[in-house]
Amino acid sequence: MDPLIAPDALLGRLGDADLRIVDARADLSDPAAGRRAYERAHLPGAVHLDLEEDLTGPLAHDGRGGRHPLPDPDAFAARLAAAGIGEGHEVVAYDDAGGAFAARVWWLLRWIGHERVRILDGGMAAWDRAGGPLDDALVAWPPADHAARPDRSALVDADEVARRLDDPTVRVVDARAPERYRGETEPIDPVAGHVPGAWNRPFAGSLDGDGRFLPPAALRDRLGGATQGRDAIVMCGSGVTAAHLALAMRVAGLPEPRLYAGSWSDWCSRPERPVATGDAEAGSERIAPGAHRARSDGA
Repeated sequence: MDPLIAPDALLGRLGDADLRIVDARADLSDPAAGRRAYERAHLPGAVHLDLEEDLTGPLAHDGRGGRHPLPDPDAFAARLAAAGIGEGHEVVAYDDAGGAFAARVWWLLRWIGHERVRILDGGMAAWDRAGGPLDDALVAWPPADHAARPDRSALVDADEVARRLDDPTVRVVDARAPERYRGETEPIDPVAGHVPGAWNRPFAGSLDGDGRFLPPAALRDRLGGATQGRDAIVMCGSGVTAAHLALAMRVAGLPEPRLYAGSWSDWCSRPERPVATGDAEAGSERIAPGAHRARSDGA
């Protein structure tokens, strides 16, 4: 299944009994913003899945696992079922952030075995340009049946990343903004920098000026150039926008990467893990073994 759907194509599917639309809007700085946006207006028939409540599992007390650990597969399947999303439904997720959060929905559903899932290419902005209708009715679909069949092979943890730092068959690809990757600033996590040897491909670089995904050939140039035939591991700050890289690789026709779900927020919580600054691809990387530094805003 094509992982993207254009607004015009979705317009023609509204009211389809086989379809479930998921509003995945979120704001990392305001956990309630996505729900408020949904209540103001959303695509007709859409249900809201909240990043913090529905798409993230409980935080570990010691900080391990990162800021957005994956939900328990069975709990996530039960949440889908309660929202009226069954195993036989086709799901379309959207947001207003270039797919940054909708891609999390896409990745999680496929992880538990639900393959019929796409994201709305261009999100809310593209829907508005296409003249798509909006609604403010709170949607409650009848409960459905959904089981979880998680693909454990789609994931890596910090220990596996650490073991394979010098493995020439593996490439870690980091989706964060360049200044965070290089360790010049870190507004969220307590340590600035990146996993040694990781290459940087900010997730937003996979989009055009209208917030839609670049053509497959352009994505292959951009992301295939980073992986260069290696097995890819994707990461970001906390495992959310890393799913966007995985989606872009799927659109490009590249081999699907594995996800380091804990990502930088997990890696930097472990004092024994080395921290790199600079740019590995440009040859300016500097590595400090197990070094923790105060983040650049002084916090």
